[in-house]
Amino acid sequence: SNMTAIGAVLVLMIVIASVASPYFLDIYNLQALIRDLAFIGMIGIAQSLLLLIGELDLSVGKIASLCGILSGIMMVNKGWNPWLSVLLGLALGLIFGCINGLIITQLRLNSMVATIGMQGVYGGINLVLTKGKAITGVPEDIYFLGKGNVGPVPTPFIFCIIVLILVLFMVKKTKTGRYIYAIGNSREAAKILGIKVNKIRIMIYSLVGLISSLAGLLYVARLGSAQTAVGENWPMNSIASSVIGGVSLTGGIGNPAGALIGAAIISIIQNMIVLFGVNVYWQSAVSGVVVVIAISFSSISEIMRERKQ
Repeated sequence: SNMTAIGAVLVLMIVIASVASPYFLDIYNLQALIRDLAFIGMIGIAQSLLLLIGELDLSVGKIASLCGILSGIMMVNKGWNPWLSVLLGLALGLIFGCINGLIITQLRLNSMVATIGMQGVYGGINLVLTKGKAITGVPEDIYFLGKGNVGPVPTPFIFCIIVLILVLFMVKKTKTGRYIYAIGNSREAAKILGIKVNKIRIMIYSLVGLISSLAGLLYVARLGSAQTAVGENWPMNSIASSVIGGVSLTGGIGNPAGALIGAAIISIIQNMIVLFGVNVYWQSAVSGVVVVIAISFSSISEIMRERKQ
């Protein structure tokens, strides 16, 4: 199946990386890699849910950093309990995602255009609140969430796996999951079947906001400060992860677990760039190339199929 192929690509990448660099399998490098993967993975899993219904959210990175900033303001400037501040940050993420969903469904907007706009809104509020400066002095109580490990495994990756398990359960084992694929295959047909299409779309946008804020808050705990620049390349990487992982951009096809494998492939590529001492500025160029190649693969295979027929 598709997942087997993507898994094989991942194994191949790991073999190449291990042969190419003696430092790749070093425990510290692997932990750094997996910590990075946790963030791309979480956002990728979230994005894959939207791609399954044929939509996407480009504001995920800005929701993440805004929730981090707001939570940081609560903890640092207002002196609220750090755990309460984290919970409120998560609640705000859910609300921002819900706002995205309401605007897109009720005004019948194109999700890409609408979320580019919302990216500007959330990013703007971010800058107004911080004037672009980081919020430092985040209480050390929460550092464990971002900097810590559970045994040898970085804590953020534990959260990433929990997110994956819950999302997979929803997609594979619940009615909602069946509806998601139905909506992705044909929104009109799903409506005729009596599926409450907009309700499910709003729910998915809310969930994506929640997962984005979780990633943003774990990142605050990782840095020990809340910064506006968090999540700059998350929208692109999350779409790339999903597409590499076999989730179709047109909806209805794919598995959120594929997005995590796709994220792992991207993380290894980024890690190799670092290990080989390639200029860091090449990173976003390389991720861009990876995205284009990944998207090309799916459409090239379709072109081939049409040729055969």
